[in-house]
Amino acid sequence: MKILHALYESRGDYFGIGGVGTRAYDIYGYLKERHDITLLCKKYPGARDGEKDGLKHIFVGASSRSLTRTFLSYAFEAARFVRREGKAFDIIIEEFSPAIPSFLHAATDRPLILQVQGYTGNLYFRKYNPASAGVLTFMERLRPRMYDNFIVVSKGTVERLALPSGKRIAVISNGISPDLLKTEPVEEPYVLYLGRIDVYGKGLDLLLHAYREFCGSFPAIRLAVAGDGRDRAAFEARIMKLPDPVKRNIELTGWVSGDRKAEVLRKTMFCIVPSRHDVQSIAVLEAMACGKPVIVSDIPELRYVTEQGAGLSFTSGNASSLAACMRALADRSDRQEMGRTARAWARDYTIDRIALRFEEFIREVAGKT
Repeated sequence: MKILHALYESRGDYFGIGGVGTRAYDIYGYLKERHDITLLCKKYPGARDGEKDGLKHIFVGASSRSLTRTFLSYAFEAARFVRREGKAFDIIIEEFSPAIPSFLHAATDRPLILQVQGYTGNLYFRKYNPASAGVLTFMERLRPRMYDNFIVVSKGTVERLALPSGKRIAVISNGISPDLLKTEPVEEPYVLYLGRIDVYGKGLDLLLHAYREFCGSFPAIRLAVAGDGRDRAAFEARIMKLPDPVKRNIELTGWVSGDRKAEVLRKTMFCIVPSRHDVQSIAVLEAMACGKPVIVSDIPELRYVTEQGAGLSFTSGNASSLAACMRALADRSDRQEMGRTARAWARDYTIDRIALRFEEFIREVAGKT
């Protein structure tokens, strides 16, 4: 099949790449030998059309260092590209973001899937000014109702979208490298956050408050933060305001991948994902695959962790609740058993299996089964 994926982030992007882009590259890494795949990405300074990682890349929009201008120009130019060139593809996949009003359903009559990674809702009002938050909340509720075919990564997102009946919806999880299942878990005296440095969305302000409490009881256990993002400078400034014994115990490793990521995962005591909103976090799946229990917030998208007996959950937005979970898990004698349970569950979520499910659904929508 000829597949066009309107993907607003890509490797090398000036604004960074998160779970949305990582998922796409992982899945298409398995499918590119059988399909002709084109990624339609937002332009950024230095972006060049061409083949990368065996996938065709076309960049559209304004080459700007303003994210708002980049998003809006990408939405306009992506719709124009699809209107002009969309007929050449068997299926089009549009990556959903309330900040990108591309409305591709109005630009083509080709089979079209809207892929929705998560749902933010009223939390926008805690992160942005009221006018911006109002627009994003309205668009998040409105736009999905205009589409007929969906891929979502968790059942929790389906619940939050509250779509009318008659929609075709496939719940297709994120996936992890099968190699992580082969790692040998050990424990060194640190706990780990792995992911994008987004202070509010990922709950990193809560993590620092909780770790300050936790460190009073367990001063020998360090906190490792593995990741990068636009909030890194602000996050570092928050760390510097902590008391000396606490901030000296916090290590920022920067972005980790490949063997380095596997090492930090297999050696940690447990992982912490304190997100206020999230999807089916790839970091959670990777930690579970490495045989590590996880502490998560009690949002619907992360409910599966406690349902599977693979970790603990705390009250979302409550740093003291998170600190209590950290102390409890550090004290538990069955931590390794929880890790083995986590790994057993994660075996069904390797990226090769996820890619096949993804392929099956897009064939179905394209009428190519």
